[in-house]
Amino acid sequence: MNLNQKIIKPKLGLLELAKRLGNVSSACKTMGYSRDSYYRFKELYEKGGEEGLYELTRRKPILANRVDPTIEKAVLNMAIEYPAYGQERVSNELKKQGILVSAGGVRSIWLRNDLNNLKKRLTALEAKMAQDGMVLTEAQLKALENKKQLQEAHGEIETAHPGYLGCQDTYYVGNFKGIGKVYGQTYIDSYTRVAEAKLYTEKTAITSAHILNERVLPWYAEQGIPVLRIMTDRGTEYKGTLENHAYELFLSVERIEHTTTKAYSPQTNGMCERFHKTMKTEFYDTAMRKKIYTSLEELQRDLDEWLYYYNNERSHSGKYCYGKTPMQTFKDSKHLALEKNNELLYLSSTPDRLEYADNLHPLL
Repeated sequence: MNLNQKIIKPKLGLLELAKRLGNVSSACKTMGYSRDSYYRFKELYEKGGEEGLYELTRRKPILANRVDPTIEKAVLNMAIEYPAYGQERVSNELKKQGILVSAGGVRSIWLRNDLNNLKKRLTALEAKMAQDGMVLTEAQLKALENKKQLQEAHGEIETAHPGYLGCQDTYYVGNFKGIGKVYGQTYIDSYTRVAEAKLYTEKTAITSAHILNERVLPWYAEQGIPVLRIMTDRGTEYKGTLENHAYELFLSVERIEHTTTKAYSPQTNGMCERFHKTMKTEFYDTAMRKKIYTSLEELQRDLDEWLYYYNNERSHSGKYCYGKTPMQTFKDSKHLALEKNNELLYLSSTPDRLEYADNLHPLL
């Protein structure tokens, strides 16, 4: 039985039952229809036969509201090629190709094609792989290997401009033969999502301060923007007495305020947690399959290449990124930090303004 027959079968049944019983009221009561519906069905059947009954029920799509077929095809292709991408990421990536479709439009296409969650997109990918014998890309392999997605941390960090707040955390990369345990120190600008990462063979206060001294602060100095505050967890590499702790002492010398997260609440530094997940799925999982690393320097070179892609080419759906890359977001919002810095310098330029400047920011 096809769809048309299923649609009109109850109506034909009502007409046939009324004919056999010779009583319209009894037939309507039995079939659950009103007498008005019976006479309407009867009139349509007499005029157009079974097709008349089908036309009564069929919902006709409003074609003017449908997206262009080429756009829909592009969205569906990306759902198979990059099943782990969310609707905003798909929208941003398609914009790079000159295809304009909103995140809501992407979701509508997914719903229409039953691809509205990761599990369904992965199932479609597996079905296509089985049917066509296609060779999977790295993105597809990673998506299939990570079916159970980790729950993302929730919460919102207060930030006002580049350099206002940096988030730093330690990431355990793994144990490599010939190298030993490898840890990554990561730093993210909370406003622009510009990220930096440096690899070490130990997790200490010295290494935590080293990435700031070697990479982070020199880069901000080149931009003419100070780092005002850094947030970390309460790990021993970040927290200790000022006199005996290299990291705390370094921040004090650099006049950077240190904020720590709430105990047993890793979601308060969720920005780093989310970046670590991205770095793992998009870099480490791929890199470890392609190459056997025998030196820390070699792994750092490949990580630096990926960081360049992340900062300069990969679109980001962060609160202030609006689908732009982190570096483009930094360039577009750099003036906010410069204006605020100039304002604070002006307020502290004379003795009568110094007290007011101290109230604006305790580090000046």
